[in-house]
Amino acid sequence: MTQPAHQPPGPADAQDAFRRLFASKIVVLDGAMGSMIQTYKLGEADFRGERFKSHPHDLQGNNDLLSITRPDVIEQIHADYFAAGADLVETNTFSSTSIGMADYQCEPFVRDINLAAVACARRAALAAEAATPGRRRFVAGAIGPLNRTLSMSPDVNRPDYRAVTWDQVVGAYTEQIEALLDGGVDALLVETIFDTLNSKAALFAIEQVFDQRGDAARVPVMISVTITDASGRTLSGQTIGAFYASIAHAQPFSVGINCALGGAAMRPYVEELSRLAGCYTTCYPNAGLPNAFGGYDESPADMAQVLGEFAANGWLNMVGGCCGSTPPHIAAIAQAVKGRAPRMLPQAARALRLSGLEPLAVA
Repeated sequence: MTQPAHQPPGPADAQDAFRRLFASKIVVLDGAMGSMIQTYKLGEADFRGERFKSHPHDLQGNNDLLSITRPDVIEQIHADYFAAGADLVETNTFSSTSIGMADYQCEPFVRDINLAAVACARRAALAAEAATPGRRRFVAGAIGPLNRTLSMSPDVNRPDYRAVTWDQVVGAYTEQIEALLDGGVDALLVETIFDTLNSKAALFAIEQVFDQRGDAARVPVMISVTITDASGRTLSGQTIGAFYASIAHAQPFSVGINCALGGAAMRPYVEELSRLAGCYTTCYPNAGLPNAFGGYDESPADMAQVLGEFAANGWLNMVGGCCGSTPPHIAAIAQAVKGRAPRMLPQAARALRLSGLEPLAVA
């Protein structure tokens, strides 16, 4: 079984340092992984490597597998983001669950993929720390949204049908979470949430694993939702206020918005979340909307201007980039928020907060 190449400092030390970082500045996250991988023009042989030469299914496009077969590429991407000014990078594990890996018949390799991804990110973090003595760098375990949903039917003629069960989703997330923790991540980031029920299954799995392992195993849990369009709702129909009410019970370290939209289109939702959230808030938008060729047109200066304004308004504790963003984007964003005070956590009035598609507060 693959073992992580490095054991970072103990969980308590890492948590303390992580919390001090967020208390002291607006933290800078990395940018896109997938679009950066595309710049390497990798072929099927790169995805197979030696280990998967005889695998019965095509593997090109299974980007998470590259942490095993081309760790040099993944580590270099992490290194480029650290060099651009990132404090925190996400592991290359967006689809590293048994459900996500089923498309490539790679379910048996989930644990090894997650361990290898953490090792790539950690090596890059250690190298960045060596290059900038006294500056700590961190690794967040990325937990993606899955390609199956608990809230919606994939069959318009059978609205009651679900392609996956709650127990299957919890089981898939549990396997990933255990591997990410064993690899030594500093935080867990449940991200790009379009179905709140899927995210609640991930949060349930996280809490179960923490309970089984004891308080010493706990790391900060970060949550990031996707607002899909100008309706201001998730794909499963919730407003940002309803979403926050749905997940606040998990007492997240941070909550935020990523993907789907460019920064300017996220403005009203980021502002609302900054007012509502009793934890740190985060934003890492796409570099605009995809163009006709599938590319992203917002320049580093464009993204930096919008996110710099959010920071100046006191709305954010962490910024970064999602689809289409690159190290130059992150460098510009880091410069735009440099020296800006992080958002102060509000004191929310005590109330019973409920949610369906809309929030309800009963004072």
